[in-house]
Amino acid sequence: MSRIEKAMEKAAQLRHVVGTAPVETPPSQIINKTEHIPPTPEHEPGIVVPSNPLLVNLNDPFSPIAEEYRKLKAELVKLTKGEGFFRNTLMVTSSVPNEGKSLTALNLAISLAQEYDHTVLLIDADFRRPSIHNYLGITMNKGFSDVLLGEAQINEVIIPTGIGRLSIITAGHDVPNPVELFASQKTARHIGEMKNRYNDRFIIFDTPPVLPFAESRTLAHLVDGVLFVVKEQLASLKNVKEALDALKGCGLLGTIYNDTYIDRHDEKYSSYKRYARTE
Repeated sequence: MSRIEKAMEKAAQLRHVVGTAPVETPPSQIINKTEHIPPTPEHEPGIVVPSNPLLVNLNDPFSPIAEEYRKLKAELVKLTKGEGFFRNTLMVTSSVPNEGKSLTALNLAISLAQEYDHTVLLIDADFRRPSIHNYLGITMNKGFSDVLLGEAQINEVIIPTGIGRLSIITAGHDVPNPVELFASQKTARHIGEMKNRYNDRFIIFDTPPVLPFAESRTLAHLVDGVLFVVKEQLASLKNVKEALDALKGCGLLGTIYNDTYIDRHDEKYSSYKRYARTE
C-alpha cells in the first residue's frame, strides 16, 4: 500500500470515529494566549477586513504607535466618563489639512472598540475630503450627508465593521455647500438624537480642518468634546493659535501631537507623543 493510500485510510478511520474530518485551523484564526487586547470577532461575509498598515491598532497592535493610541484612549475615557454623566459625542479636527486627523480618529475608534466595555460609532463628517471609507476599503454609498439632507435614516447608513464593537457612517453623497448644512437646525437635532439614542457608546466625528473651512467651528459647538491634532513641522504656531482661538467656548479636551520622532533605545519611530488636557 502506498503512503498516500495509507494516509487516506487513516483519514477514513478518523471520520468513522469522530464523525467529521479534522479541519486545520488557519493561522489567522489562531489566538495567541498572551494577547492582552480583546480579539476582534471573526469577520462575517460583507464585514470589512482592512489591511492598511496605517491602522496600527488593528494590524500592528504591539507597535509603539499603537501603545500611544492606547494611552490616548485611557486619557479620553477619564475625561469623558464620570458619575452621572458621559460626554459621548466627540470630534477630531486640526488647524490645516494633512495633519493626520482622520487616521487619529480611526485608530482611536478602533482602540476604544477593541475593549469589551466600549461601543463606538465613527462618523465621517469631512464632506470636503472624506477618507474613512478608503482606509477601511468600503464603497461609499449613502451616509451622513444623506441623513442630514433627509434622504436616509440613521439606522439605514450605519455599517458594522466586525472590528471589535466599531460601527461607522461614511460621508455619503457630495454636498454643494457643507457650511450651510452643518449650520442648520436639522443637523443640531440629528446630533442630539444620536447622542440620546446611542447614549451608551462613543460617537466620534471626523471633521474638516478648522482654518480653511467653517463647518468644523459650527460642529464643535454641537458635540461634547473636541480633540485637536497638531502634526509636527506642518502646522505653524500661528496656525495652531488661530485655530484654537476659533474653537474657544467649545469643550476642548486636549491636543494630540502627531507624527513626532522620539529617541528610545537608540531607535527612532513615528509616534503620538503626548495627550495634554487644556484648561
